[in-house]
Amino acid sequence: MVSKAGHGCQPVNRLLFPGMTRPDLCLDFANTRYWRGQAAPTETLNGPAELAAWAKAPKPPSPREFDQAIALREALYRLFDAQAQGKPAAPRDLEALNSALAHAPTRKALKRGRNGYEWDVDMKSGTALALLAPVLWSAGDLLAGPRLDRVRRCANPECGWLFLDDSRAGKRRWCSMSSCGNRAKARRHYHKSKEEDA
Repeated sequence: MVSKAGHGCQPVNRLLFPGMTRPDLCLDFANTRYWRGQAAPTETLNGPAELAAWAKAPKPPSPREFDQAIALREALYRLFDAQAQGKPAAPRDLEALNSALAHAPTRKALKRGRNGYEWDVDMKSGTALALLAPVLWSAGDLLAGPRLDRVRRCANPECGWLFLDDSRAGKRRWCSMSSCGNRAKARRHYHKSKEEDA
């Protein structure tokens, strides 16, 4: 999901409950750096405190763990970007995800929550891997699940936003029609008008 603010796509934090994962949570995390096709992409996680705020964690990770989390985010972006482009992912990116999954808290038991059932997970350690466990599970579930072929990258080359295409036809091209889609339509109209005038 994209929120419209400023001049385009903005990341949306969907890490609402520690034991709950959504299939596109990993894409939300990858999109915390956006406008990747521009000379200076927009970074929203500039330090441990911002990562903790995004993850709704009680305390920030150490600077070293923060750096690991950012490296993991970039590996996730490359994994899903390759998928969206129909290319094989780099083995090192899958290795990075597998290593993180091996060290993250596990999902061992379910408990009754406010809106049904959720995973009962010990999130007290406060490490980056504990904070990002739902992101890691989401990435694994999406990579191994039936919706992987619905991962898309925005057709705007300056944007690079990753999303799950939930459209009926499966042909969604833009992160948001109100952002990149309208820009593309305006650009096409401008060039078509110039051609007609010539």
